Amino acid sequence: MAKPPALARVRNLGIAAHVDAGKTTLTERILYYAGASHKIGEVHEGAAHMDYLAEEQVHGITIMSAVTKVPWQEHLIQLIDTPGHVDFTIEVERSMRVLDGCIIVLDGVRGVEPQTETVWRQRSKFQLPALFFINKMDRPGADFAYALKTIRDRLAGEPVAVTVPLPEQGAVVHLIDRTLLTFKGEKGERIEAIPCPGTIWESLRSYREGLLLTVAEMDDALAEQVLAEQEPAAEHVWAALRQATLQGRVYPCFAGSALRNQGVQPLMDAVVKLLPAPTERPPAIAQRLDGGEESVAMDPKGPLVAMAFKVQLWEGRRHVFVRLYRGRLNAGDMVAIPRGEGQVEKERAARLFDIDANHKTRIEQAFAGEIVLVAGLRHATTGDTLCDPDHPLLLERIEAREPVLGLAIEPASSEDEERLLEALDKLQQEDPTLRLEEDPETGQRILRGMGELHLQIACERLQREFNQAVRVGTPSVVIRETISQTAGGEALFHRLFEQEGKALELKARARVTVAPLLRGQGIKILSQPRVLPEGASLNPIQAEAIAAGAADGAVGGPVEGAPLQDVQVRVEEVELFGAASTPQALRVAVAEAVRRALAQAGGVVLRPLMSTEVVVPEEDVGAVLGDLQARHAVIHATATLGGITSITCDCALDRLLGYITALRSLTHGRGQFTMRFERFDVA
Repeated sequence: MAKPPALARVRNLGIAAHVDAGKTTLTERILYYAGASHKIGEVHEGAAHMDYLAEEQVHGITIMSAVTKVPWQEHLIQLIDTPGHVDFTIEVERSMRVLDGCIIVLDGVRGVEPQTETVWRQRSKFQLPALFFINKMDRPGADFAYALKTIRDRLAGEPVAVTVPLPEQGAVVHLIDRTLLTFKGEKGERIEAIPCPGTIWESLRSYREGLLLTVAEMDDALAEQVLAEQEPAAEHVWAALRQATLQGRVYPCFAGSALRNQGVQPLMDAVVKLLPAPTERPPAIAQRLDGGEESVAMDPKGPLVAMAFKVQLWEGRRHVFVRLYRGRLNAGDMVAIPRGEGQVEKERAARLFDIDANHKTRIEQAFAGEIVLVAGLRHATTGDTLCDPDHPLLLERIEAREPVLGLAIEPASSEDEERLLEALDKLQQEDPTLRLEEDPETGQRILRGMGELHLQIACERLQREFNQAVRVGTPSVVIRETISQTAGGEALFHRLFEQEGKALELKARARVTVAPLLRGQGIKILSQPRVLPEGASLNPIQAEAIAAGAADGAVGGPVEGAPLQDVQVRVEEVELFGAASTPQALRVAVAEAVRRALAQAGGVVLRPLMSTEVVVPEEDVGAVLGDLQARHAVIHATATLGGITSITCDCALDRLLGYITALRSLTHGRGQFTMRFERFDVA
């Protein structure tokens, strides 16, 4: 019988960053130094252990989050390497949901970048303690102080340096241990630590003082020592820094160059010293089916509670990644999956596996605090709660973002249509931000996703994994609609017809008003109408039909019939005509009144607005700014550092399709840009 892990010695953490900050390169070093990998796989050689997907090796980026386990300092680190490209942000979102802490990797030259901010928001949503690794400190223009400043300015976090780089020496200074660390051996696996020379230590005095003053706020005894200018014990500083980190008051920062094998081991030491064990995180809050709440503490005892956070096809079979929050799961156990409204589905967890990137090892039991792979669950999907059938609970779901770009897709041969639909269904199960829809006007199937790269990777996987050649159309941008002003609408629904030889009448009248809301408010329906004739009242079924009619009328906008958002619908008045005012009649009357009100209010088309950062050589700024203004981009700021200028702006997605080609032409191949979805708005 397997024993539950000693949770105090477990660390569940993720590594996240802006694309190309060196996140996977860092992960490869962690695996190597921990002995979990016998060689270092380089991203630029397509040999990274964690980037096992063929498309990842070809494109040189992480696409799917990968899970592995590494031992370090008598602890077990369960590690998730996440994508840095914004198109695959769902992988970061669902990983953050099940982790206890994270490492945020920054480029030492550029500091905080746009996707870093996205990752930070996802981290903040779940209040995860975090460490920073300032990478690429060996590069020209790298500036440790600047990177710390961007953390403070752009993330509103309080950075505190723990190791400071000396790139010209290939070394770092450890501010707590007061040592100079150099990394020897072929792969930097051998560390030489000497007391930090006085001249170097003096130059870093401000960093050391900043560290001590920060941690002194957590401990009165430590504060007295610092104020008396006494040297506190390293263990005392570590303990206070851990307390501040777990409370989210500070974010310890480490520096080095993962590619040059510098500065990684001190970061690994800090993971076990500073980041929380599963038992040190606040208990999860679950909903009971009766509407009440239950606190779920991280404990191998008690009824099972687990979160399915990812579905992946493995060797052609469906597998589900699961994080256990309470209890244990045995291979072959029956689990319950609550579906809301009192509905519970039951499935059997046929087989359990430990995961190491794309390798799996059969196990018989899993316990609270662990992340495992489960085979045999045919219907469990991202965000589902797995629980004891006798004790059903619902954890907070993982929310997927709405796709913003569409691509008409069809099989190369009409005979392959059924196989293509089956393959697309499997991809959608893996990735909730991929959607297959049918265009009501053309009848074409539209594959929607988060961006051009997202859809490109999906098509490549269809070809490689499912042997499905496809034809695709030009990318089309998803739109939304809203209204520009408040307006009213009225409708009288009246029908006479015959049924089974009897004359039947349906009749109802409704009056509504619609009003625009602020961006991001969604659809709000207020349904407490005045009822005519005086003294008449609505029964519960009629009241429900009126609310449903308002929702029916607000499905599409008045311009192109696109999904409506940011609109309030108020049902002001309904008139009943005795038995003729059936629920169906009321629903139709209200829906028609809403459509008339929307037409009267005047529709406005909303397009995906992207928060964009363009990085170009300083000499090309004028040409690039002119091009962006021609695309109606709203320029927010420009900043120049080391001959490279960063331009931040908002621009409509449809005006950025294919932009990389134009940018490279304007900058002789040296420009690059990143964008993330900000909101639907007028553009």
